[in-house]
Amino acid sequence: MADLMDGVHLHDVEVARELIRDVAIETPVEFSRWLSALVDAPVWLKCENLQRCGSFKIRGAYTRLFRLSPEERARGVVAASAGNHAQGVALAAQMLGIRSTVFMPEGAPIPKERATRAYGAEVVFSGRVLEESLAAARAFSAETGAVLIHPFDHVDIVAGQGTLGLEVLEQVPDVATLLVPTGGGGLLAGVALAVKEARPDVRVVGVQAAGAAAYPTSLAQGRPVQLPSMKTMADGIAVGLPGDVPFAEVRDHVDEIRTVSEESLSRALLALVERAKMVVEPAGAAAVAALLDAPHDFPGPVVAVLSGGNIDPLLLGKVIQHGMAAAGRYLGLHVTIPDSPGGLANLLMEIGAAGANVLEVAHERISPDLSLDEVEVQVQLETRGQQHAEALIARLRERGYRVIE
Repeated sequence: MADLMDGVHLHDVEVARELIRDVAIETPVEFSRWLSALVDAPVWLKCENLQRCGSFKIRGAYTRLFRLSPEERARGVVAASAGNHAQGVALAAQMLGIRSTVFMPEGAPIPKERATRAYGAEVVFSGRVLEESLAAARAFSAETGAVLIHPFDHVDIVAGQGTLGLEVLEQVPDVATLLVPTGGGGLLAGVALAVKEARPDVRVVGVQAAGAAAYPTSLAQGRPVQLPSMKTMADGIAVGLPGDVPFAEVRDHVDEIRTVSEESLSRALLALVERAKMVVEPAGAAAVAALLDAPHDFPGPVVAVLSGGNIDPLLLGKVIQHGMAAAGRYLGLHVTIPDSPGGLANLLMEIGAAGANVLEVAHERISPDLSLDEVEVQVQLETRGQQHAEALIARLRERGYRVIE
């Protein structure tokens, strides 16, 4: 394997692929008719949400742990992760008979924590964000001698993740654009390196959550730059500081970094559940979110990587609701009606006639904006989408109602 300062090479990725051949599965690519129609070109989904441990992380984790010396294995390993890397390290350690400890940020998803423990790792909560957990893991390593398994900043990790790129080239040989969810950059770096070495014409695009996008500023300044703060539901890519090893590969091999909003992530996750029947975590939906935001920006055939599927069912419910609201299928309105018998009934009849479903109704009578003979009704509605919502609002206004969205 290459020296840490020597970077990662295609040969390293090819060796890693042989190493993990019987450990990580070759995840399928699924043709997406609805995305293809939207993009006006073939779109394929690389379903790494179906990988062992529910994400791509086992690829790099097993590669890194397998290459430890007997003396290093005897000392055990320690990692820091919001969940996916934790599971990859824990499973790899279990398979290789290595003791593992994982530091997780407070509030890490419960399913990820439970799965990590089930693979035999000791889990310790420390810090609010990944960088704080990583600091605790480094301190533990210094104190105990356990080998730190960084989630993305190591040549073995990057090489292992790059095996996904080799699979894409074999599964979709004519791929023109490859979209990759991006946090610290391990996956993007490995995939871009593997793809560009074989097919330099392929456009490789990293996709980050706008609330945790460290790469645009870092690339602009020519070095990894720490974000002052982060806020995103996509815990799998919530990384405030790129690693030196992946940064170099991203700088040299990636064509573009895109950012997507929380609303876009929600819409993409909802669409994947509804249209592709794929359950993914918010980070895993980032590539599809970029496609939905700008479907005609990417030459086809397009491959969008679904990087992980480990999502808490409670969060999934909230994100689906958020996605429905972002898509206009949940609509909240403040409507002023006459404070007289039949006033509310007439409003609800109009809403029903427009084909919307009433979820919740509340009254507000005390407001300086209301006349003595008026009442404001707050209604939560379910609609068929943005156009239906706009048509409903227009209908109410035509009937003389004062409507505030």
